[in-house]
Amino acid sequence: MKRLLVVTAFFAVKGLQAQRNSDVVDYVNTYKEIAIREEQRSGVPAAITLAQGIHESMAGKSELVLKSNNHFGIKCQATWKGEKVYHDDDARGECFRSYEKPEQSYIDHSDFLKNGSRYAFLFQLDPTKYNDWAYGLKKAGYATNPKYPQILIKYIEDYNLQQYTLIALGKLSPKDEVLAGNGRPVNIGTGVVIQQIPSGPKPVVDYPIGEFKINRTKVIFAKAGTSLLGIAKQFDVSLKHLLDFNEFSEDEDDVLAEDQLVFVQRKRREGPQEFHEVRPGETLYDISQSEGIRLEYLINYNRLQDQGEPAVGEKLYLQGKAPEMPKLAKDVVLVTPAPPVVIPTPTQITPTNSSAVSGTIHIVAEKETLFSIAKKYSITVEQLKEWNKLTGNDLKIGQELVIYKN
Repeated sequence: MKRLLVVTAFFAVKGLQAQRNSDVVDYVNTYKEIAIREEQRSGVPAAITLAQGIHESMAGKSELVLKSNNHFGIKCQATWKGEKVYHDDDARGECFRSYEKPEQSYIDHSDFLKNGSRYAFLFQLDPTKYNDWAYGLKKAGYATNPKYPQILIKYIEDYNLQQYTLIALGKLSPKDEVLAGNGRPVNIGTGVVIQQIPSGPKPVVDYPIGEFKINRTKVIFAKAGTSLLGIAKQFDVSLKHLLDFNEFSEDEDDVLAEDQLVFVQRKRREGPQEFHEVRPGETLYDISQSEGIRLEYLINYNRLQDQGEPAVGEKLYLQGKAPEMPKLAKDVVLVTPAPPVVIPTPTQITPTNSSAVSGTIHIVAEKETLFSIAKKYSITVEQLKEWNKLTGNDLKIGQELVIYKN
């Protein structure tokens, strides 16, 4: 039986994985160069593209992607003239675009955003601001899942996807890439590795065995590996309602990935007490479960729509509107003192001062890109463009490119 992908609330994925780590890492390493190339061509940040691809395709393992190479769940629409497949999604037998190769899906995804009027405002955003892009996609109606921005942000931060946006922009050298899943998150816009203030482990609570109540609402403490369908049958509720009671995503599978509270009745609109002080390791979702309050009300009471997680020690209101928004955890992030990665500017070696260096000619082969060529010679894309007076990112097979090396 597949693992349930339990996605938490509006601002964090509650320590659970949407796919096995190895699947995600394999996916990133397979498609990162396409995402970088598409950012250079279209302006869609590579980090966003990869995060969407991971989520929409279940890291390349979904039924839809296996039969259509459609990595982004783009539906046919009236203007689509290409191949089609039919797949159950929001309704049965919906029409989805089908592609011969995955790369075509990536190109169509970029064009879908670039040419869609409702997404036009996104291209006015800084491409390194992945939070803004993630929330912007939700605002533009790309996905109906209210947790969509947080899902993308968590993938970006957990798998160092921001580095591919920076590489595409020439702000980070390809040789400085940290393999997905093995490195530290990169600070947006600078390339500096950031360090979160340690929040400590989640609070440990000794919950009763079997059914008990939190905030006058029936709940159990279920162990990792427990089937949600089994819980639903045991307590005579539908699986759909059980998912709704606990703010789980309706399109996920069936098994809990970690120990957690599972409500078998709908949580209440108010908490059992007036306030809750945020403890180390707690997310909004954790608090909504431990206090038996619906997540949407917890967020609204504390003015946290589209903001983020509250900082440790902040007081959250559980029974009415807070006078002001609490401080956010992201506002207490410490930047390591290491300086930003410094990449030589294109003017350090140019055709006009090439007498001091040696040069070589590279002949463009099939499927080569500016990024792949730059990576091969340990130079930046901007250097390659400057040396060859290129104004765009398109290359032709057989085209000669000059490469200057000390």
